[in-house]
Amino acid sequence: MRILVISQYFFPENFRINDLVFSLFKRGHQVEVLTGKPNYPKGDYFNGYSWNGPSKEEIQGVKVHRANLVLRKNAGGVRLFLNYISFVLFGFIEVSKLKGKFDKVFIYAPSPITVGILGIIAAKKFNCKSYLWVHDLWPESVKVAGGISNKVILGLINYMTKLIYKFTNIILVQSPEFKNYIKDQNVSENKMIYYPYYAEDFYRVVKRQEEYKNLLPSGFNLVFAGNIGVAQSFDTIIGALELLKNHNINIVVLGDGRDKERVQKIIKDRGISNKFFFLGSFPAKKMSNFFAFADALLITLKKADIFSYTIPGKLQSYLACGKPIIGSLDGIGNKIIINSKSGYASEAENEKLLADNILKIYNSSKSQKKKFSSNAIKYFRGNFSKNYLLDKLENIFENH
Repeated sequence: MRILVISQYFFPENFRINDLVFSLFKRGHQVEVLTGKPNYPKGDYFNGYSWNGPSKEEIQGVKVHRANLVLRKNAGGVRLFLNYISFVLFGFIEVSKLKGKFDKVFIYAPSPITVGILGIIAAKKFNCKSYLWVHDLWPESVKVAGGISNKVILGLINYMTKLIYKFTNIILVQSPEFKNYIKDQNVSENKMIYYPYYAEDFYRVVKRQEEYKNLLPSGFNLVFAGNIGVAQSFDTIIGALELLKNHNINIVVLGDGRDKERVQKIIKDRGISNKFFFLGSFPAKKMSNFFAFADALLITLKKADIFSYTIPGKLQSYLACGKPIIGSLDGIGNKIIINSKSGYASEAENEKLLADNILKIYNSSKSQKKKFSSNAIKYFRGNFSKNYLLDKLENIFENH
């Protein structure tokens, strides 16, 4: 099968679409990627890239076509708008240059949903079906995460999103909870298929390596991996740790983000800096080595409808690594932790309940922690394993 993948983000940017592309290629499909010049998350070109090139390259056997775009820079509202729109405009030029025939057009759509416009154009050109993999609900995410409240702007974004859905053949949703929201945008449920993330092969139970142990503090280590942003509700974590300041419990943070400076200031002002260890960002392939020394893994989200509909990508990774999970979030993510019996979950932004659940794990016996771990792995294998979901995607391509 010859597949054109359209994504604003691709290797060397760190997104899960990378592994999916290379895995489809290894399964014998002819895969090409139309993407932008890499600049996420820091907002500047990666080494070796510029406005002038490269516009074409081959990565692990996959042909990659790169469109110019306006850099994100500090990711302010105007800058992000230009970044999103410019990829569509310059991407249209790259679509017009593509030669040959494609059987399927697969569009990876975290924010922005505007990438769907290119998918529709490409599918029309190649007279094939388009598959839009939706990871973010527009305009809801623009309102909540982007802070936009202007009803005219939100109305225009909603209209654009409806048109993208209308002219896309199949809509894949990363969470079953997305369906009701999208149905309200005049989309038939028959057009939607639940297709979640899988965790890459390097997310697994690994042997402990001393070099990683030396990077972690002594005591009970609760590890948070990922973005430090407003959506992650670090205020809830801070409040919970303030309640637990007399216990030997640490928060180890693996990641970076726009909210980091504010978060660190609050921690310092509250006198609990000795409880937080910001180790910085590491390649995804190293996460399992850190998780091996975690006493539990932490996932938190802000209270908002859009976050309650979403399965956070890190949840699959956490489950695959077989450690007890503590969650402070609503909706589907909360349900998965509870149904998998992999740990404890409380409602979003409730620091008291989060503190209580941390203490439950802290005071758990070794046998109870092992049970959480085995339950996590079992649930992962039955719902989010790589081969299972790649088989499912091939089945979708063949039958829809």
